[in-house]
Amino acid sequence: MKRLVLFVVVFGIGVSLFAQIQLPEHYFAAGNWTFTGNRLYQNDATAGLAKVNMRIPQSGPMIYEFNVRYEDGIQTGQGGFGIHVFADDVYNGPSWGSGTSYLIWLNYDENPVLPGFPKGFTAQVYRSYSNSRMDLIESFDLNEFEDLLTFENVKDPLPVKIWIDGNTGEVRIYDPSDIPLEEYFYFYLPTRNLRGNWISLRTNGLKMSFGMGLGLD
Repeated sequence: MKRLVLFVVVFGIGVSLFAQIQLPEHYFAAGNWTFTGNRLYQNDATAGLAKVNMRIPQSGPMIYEFNVRYEDGIQTGQGGFGIHVFADDVYNGPSWGSGTSYLIWLNYDENPVLPGFPKGFTAQVYRSYSNSRMDLIESFDLNEFEDLLTFENVKDPLPVKIWIDGNTGEVRIYDPSDIPLEEYFYFYLPTRNLRGNWISLRTNGLKMSFGMGLGLD
């Protein structure tokens, strides 16, 4: 099984090694991205389509591991972050979609605009057909966990582990409260035999930082 540990495989183990290793092709496509120590920061809370594209070949079973920390921006009552996977192509500027891919998205919105869209804390899965077209294929109401969104909790990095079998479309998202991340919930994407050369990590209306693997650095 292929294991993709973001910011270890892609960006090395720290900014001090940035110039010493061979990096995969990558683009800070939108937003304000910088390294501080061994974390990657998206520093623009007003950026609605902040995105970094990374060329990573993907096929068969994949594991995506990183940790994420909220930095600022939720005062507006809306914000989110997510990852496009199995993208065939990307656009190196602001865009809604990311080629042909799937976006796994975590969102908070006190006043959603779309009718029937859950208010509060939710997760969505989108199917991207191009850089300008996406369809919502799954939505999960997470408001039963909203009490966990306290200042004390969000100031610490959140471990993220996602397993996707590109052959079958099965997705497993591991419970971040279940360390060492053994419990998960699963669903199936409507596409089989997924292949892609890119991932896109993105934020919307938030300052966020991302770290290596599952460690809470």
